[in-house]
Amino acid sequence: MQNSVTSTASTLRGPVRIAVVDDHPLYREGTIHALQRAEGFEVVGEGATAADAIRIAQELNPDVILLDLHMPGGGVDAIANIAHGCPNVRTIVLTVSEDVQDVAATLAAGARGYILKGSSGPDIVETVHAIVRGDSYVAPSLAARILVKKAQIEVVATHDRPYYFTSREEEIVALVSQGLSNKEVARRVKCTERTVKHHMTNIMQKLNVRNRVQAVLKLTRTNDQRS
Repeated sequence: MQNSVTSTASTLRGPVRIAVVDDHPLYREGTIHALQRAEGFEVVGEGATAADAIRIAQELNPDVILLDLHMPGGGVDAIANIAHGCPNVRTIVLTVSEDVQDVAATLAAGARGYILKGSSGPDIVETVHAIVRGDSYVAPSLAARILVKKAQIEVVATHDRPYYFTSREEEIVALVSQGLSNKEVARRVKCTERTVKHHMTNIMQKLNVRNRVQAVLKLTRTNDQRS
């Protein structure tokens, strides 16, 4: 396996407890079958929506959840919610999307891996084992494009502004700037209030401010300087 970035290693005693959440029943069943045939896995749950993924994380506390990116309710929001409420649960995206923005958004939300559908069963198994050991993983075909995108972002940040927002963060910033509360923002973007709070924490860290008022003021000053 290539293009994995090693982080703090971790080991598990016993089989890896894993859940699969995907709104395509045949693909979900095929993935579960591949995991059940492999040594060292116990499939403890399955579902089809973001709400299912969050419920499974909260109720079953699996070691890993493999989830689809574009399932009902949104994979990114599910990842952010799980990262905030169940930090011991590792989330891995299993998707057809090769969009670099999707990769960036899922990793920023807290995903530990990004696997393309079409990967073989053994490759998926190997990747999950690596992530359980403490690695992070992005599909090799996307790794080079991500590095190029990262370099482009850093160049823009140097000449334009010293921070970069994901597309969802840009959306939330725009609504917060209009004076909307977290609850109102959550209704507009169709996610949970907890997810909005998670994004706001990331936004404030990037802006190096302590609260939403300071964030809006800093963004306003930056926009004034750029105009």
